[in-house]
Amino acid sequence: MSASPGLNVCMSGSATSCEECLLIHPSCAWCAQEDFGQARTLNSRCDFSQNLQKRGCDAPFIENPRSGSSLLRSKPLSSKGSGVTQYDVIQIYPQKISLSLRPGDQTSFEVQVRPVEDYPVDLYYLMDLSLSMKDDLDTIRNLGTKLAEEMRKLTSNFRLGFGSFVDKNISPFSYTAPKYQDNPCNGYKLFPNCVPTFGFRHLLSLTDKVDRFNEEVQKQMVSRNRDAPEGGFDAILQAAVCKEKIGWRKEAYHLLVFATDDVPHLALDGKLGGLVHPHDGQCHLNDKNEYSAANKMDYPSLALLGEKLAENNIFLIFAVTKRHYVLYKNLTALIPGTTVEILDQDSKNIIQLIVNAYNNIRSKVELSIWDHPEDLSLAFTATCQDGQPLTGLRKCADVKIGDTVSFNITVDARGCPPKGTRKSFTIRPVGFKDRLEVSVDYRCDCSCTYYTKTNSSRCNSAGTYSCGMCRCEPGYLGARCECEEGEVDHQHLSACREAEGKQVCSGRGECSCNQCLCYESEFGKIYGTFCECDDFSCARHKGILCSGHGECHCGECKCHAGYIGDNCNCSTETASCVSDDGKICSGRGSCVCGRCQCTEPGAFGDTCEKCPTCPDACGTKRECIECRLFNTGRLADNQTCQRMCKDEIITVETLKTDDSNTVQCVYKTENDCVMKFTYSEHANGQSVLTALKEPECAVAPNAMTVLLAVVGSILLMGIVLLALWKLVITIHDRREFARFQSARSRARYEMASNPVYKQSIPSHPMETVFHMHSIKSCNGGVH
Repeated sequence: MSASPGLNVCMSGSATSCEECLLIHPSCAWCAQEDFGQARTLNSRCDFSQNLQKRGCDAPFIENPRSGSSLLRSKPLSSKGSGVTQYDVIQIYPQKISLSLRPGDQTSFEVQVRPVEDYPVDLYYLMDLSLSMKDDLDTIRNLGTKLAEEMRKLTSNFRLGFGSFVDKNISPFSYTAPKYQDNPCNGYKLFPNCVPTFGFRHLLSLTDKVDRFNEEVQKQMVSRNRDAPEGGFDAILQAAVCKEKIGWRKEAYHLLVFATDDVPHLALDGKLGGLVHPHDGQCHLNDKNEYSAANKMDYPSLALLGEKLAENNIFLIFAVTKRHYVLYKNLTALIPGTTVEILDQDSKNIIQLIVNAYNNIRSKVELSIWDHPEDLSLAFTATCQDGQPLTGLRKCADVKIGDTVSFNITVDARGCPPKGTRKSFTIRPVGFKDRLEVSVDYRCDCSCTYYTKTNSSRCNSAGTYSCGMCRCEPGYLGARCECEEGEVDHQHLSACREAEGKQVCSGRGECSCNQCLCYESEFGKIYGTFCECDDFSCARHKGILCSGHGECHCGECKCHAGYIGDNCNCSTETASCVSDDGKICSGRGSCVCGRCQCTEPGAFGDTCEKCPTCPDACGTKRECIECRLFNTGRLADNQTCQRMCKDEIITVETLKTDDSNTVQCVYKTENDCVMKFTYSEHANGQSVLTALKEPECAVAPNAMTVLLAVVGSILLMGIVLLALWKLVITIHDRREFARFQSARSRARYEMASNPVYKQSIPSHPMETVFHMHSIKSCNGGVH
């Protein structure tokens, strides 16, 4: 807000004290100088700081507190997790700060997070032991040793624990007839013997002796329950809150692997069995390490589950079969810090699943806010490893171990709590033990109020003098309480008009002692020097003033942090616009009011991620073909393939290219083969990629074949040249012979038709011979 022509929110406000002035707008200041503005209205003491100085208020008398922050604890970030200093590992900087906030005056601070190398890991394996998981139990009997070998490639400090669950042992969830008490599989021909149904059993506390894990698994037998859903959420909650018995270490990553092949029971399902008490979120493991409250309380809610997991820094990994993947994937959106992986029917891929999930978890840094005061607005800007700031985001993906990412956090106080109130909140990276503690105090008071004096002579002994002005007793008015109510100086009514020709007090108040006394209104407050302002005439959205995200000041909405627009209905949050590749609207549009507006022709989808006709469509989908089908390319190395490539991929022997609704894509592989695939969007919004099973590769020619082809070509060329030479000679000879025949014919004609010529008669025979010889010589004959 500047002192530009137009609305001056400070002077048009209803401030009658220094504290009220500070609340109008963060740019407003108060002049506490006694002799300031005596010829003006009382509200003129509240103005922009530069205006007050121009009008003669000395700087020491101007009350204009600003927001700020200060570091209280700032230990440097660590680079390694294990070793003799593992208890002092620091992964967030700073660790404690203090904020001093004036309402509406934003202040910012930076938080840095670095996932350190070789950080300790605690992994608790929670397994469904219902009858359908029998083959899985056989598979994991030696899981401990193999898993430890793989995890020690990632951390030198690894511990493993084990627990199991089935369901509540009450009807209708389990078989409760007497004949089933000791053996729920009684009469079941496929598997006649199993152990009694139980809710949750903690079998092995976290330990680095992985052989103990194998031993415990060897002892286990499956059980049987009646309905398909299992009581796994009971088990998850107990594993999270029973910290001492499970053995979670403060200085370690906490991984909870939940392996099941069916859906879970949720809160309120317990009412089917008469359990009306909601879960209390407490630990209920008895001396036998069994869940003792399984038949006393309902299943936990998703909200309670998420709260307890986050409170204890636990990453939950759903390892579920493919047919339930979508259900658990939807649950991850409701439980922070949760991932889901597809489990084979017999759990044979469990080790790779856990390693992949661990790498995926460690590649993400997301901030969570605890004990967030309601009157504070927080806005985030993430700067991830590429160095580009992403407004509205508080998480980074594809983070490598040892990388440092930072977050700029802007804090805005929307109001003032009671005097002396101090509040605090905590910022924690999801799943980290590290935290940043933020204490907050509010700068809502003016220092000049410490010199307040009642019944002051400056106020004609009819008011209280504070911060340069008088607050008159009831019945008195005026800058120095010099008038009594009801007195009207008709000659000075112009002091109550905003401009010549306008109504006195804007028609919404009365003029008394040269001041406007504004009427009360059932719609809100009327205020201002001339009663020209109110707090109810601003724009509305869906009937709500300033959309509920701002305050109405003299006909104009002043939006809270994180919102813009005439009616404050437009959110500046961009998290919902970020696509899986971390770009805003996939780089094909802009984020407007929290939603993507696609600008690239042909782009659509919530984050403009779908665009078969975009120039980069084939390039984007190519990376998914490479990593999903051949485990190659850029996405194969950083564990983002599964997150970014969710399209259905169909492999075929022969690719059809006659469909006008598909885009044909071709690219050259590393070994100079050609890979072809098509890209299409179905009406249901699903992207489908159809690719060849294998790239098309040209067969290398045989060396002897090449040699023979070259020699044959040379011989053929020689024969052709000889044939051409022979043809040319033959044509030339024929032309010469034809010319000879023509000349001969002419000679014969001339002898036969010459009238002058007469043949001589020789007198001797020899003369005749000689004569004939002479004629032949003349006619070109043979000599």
